[in-house]
Amino acid sequence: MHIAVLSDKMTDARVAATPETVRKYETLGGKVSIQGGAGGGAGIADKDFEDAGARLVPDAISVVKDADIVLAVNRPSGDVIRACKPGAIVIATMDPHRPEAGLDIMASAGVSAFAMELMPRITRAQAMDVLSSQANLSGYRAVIDASAEFTRSLPMMMTAAGTVPAAQIFVMGAGVAGLQAIATARRLGAVVSATDVRPAAKEQVESLGARFVAIEDDEFKAAEASGGYAKEMSKEYQAKQAELVATHIGRQDIVITTALIPGRPAPKLVTQAMIETMRAGSVLVDLAVERGGNIEGSKAGEIVTTARGVKIIGNSTISKVAATASNLYARNLYSFVSTMVDQSKSGLAVDWDDELVKSTNLTRDGAIVHPAFAKALPS
Repeated sequence: MHIAVLSDKMTDARVAATPETVRKYETLGGKVSIQGGAGGGAGIADKDFEDAGARLVPDAISVVKDADIVLAVNRPSGDVIRACKPGAIVIATMDPHRPEAGLDIMASAGVSAFAMELMPRITRAQAMDVLSSQANLSGYRAVIDASAEFTRSLPMMMTAAGTVPAAQIFVMGAGVAGLQAIATARRLGAVVSATDVRPAAKEQVESLGARFVAIEDDEFKAAEASGGYAKEMSKEYQAKQAELVATHIGRQDIVITTALIPGRPAPKLVTQAMIETMRAGSVLVDLAVERGGNIEGSKAGEIVTTARGVKIIGNSTISKVAATASNLYARNLYSFVSTMVDQSKSGLAVDWDDELVKSTNLTRDGAIVHPAFAKALPS
């Protein structure tokens, strides 16, 4: 069983395997090949992989051509997919909802593609949940990036020269990233408030010592979709919530937005008019910027400073904690791959009826098989 690990270093500092998981794959009967330089952004040298038993290969096409399993952080390019042998299992964060997701290419190449972000949120899959492991770090990093750009201190300080008030931090979206942002901000001594459209989030927010801010009407009480995700609210509710948030944002020093809806553009939560109410030196962090952004005026990969001196951070990425993120992501992948292997035969034994497989499998045998994306391919 040949396992190939691709480098994402041109777009992402993370890597899909670590020396720890390379050794674990060997215990499953796998031989690991890894693209040279793949771990550089995460602080893992090629020699570290070689010492763990991996074979180094200079380029992506060469590393995948004979592989039974291909591991990557993000969806491989079309050229790399076409270089895989038919029937190869390709596992990555595939981003299948995007128009340019490349599902047709993966199906036409005959690979069995798996999207890790579609992993069901059930007890058995907790060790494979990349959304949780990576979003947790994104929320942490958002607070660190905001504090780095903020020109005042976060905790309250009692000094001989007077009292320094605690910073006010508002987190919009209390999923995994939002909850970690709340916890991190609280540890740093800020006064924290948060909002979310899911009723269950209120108890979670308050359990971390933050104040919950929301219009709690009947629509709010029925706002949670299956799987614990938020669903899109009515225009009427959005208007009421926006009015409440607008008043609240004007009193905040830092605002962090994390709101995403699977398969939809990120909802716009913070308008230019709201930003204009914030005082100079305030900071906003948009963790949804790659999906269109929650904050009007945010730009992916940039820090925008408004005429009033408010900073909008659009470059707070998981790659800034690539070493930790890679360790967790690689373990997520290993946990999933291990369910597909018959250790007694040291080979693949995929149970295509397994809930984990059915939930994440995008393409197989030349077709798009996931029910959310299935369609006929051109002949």
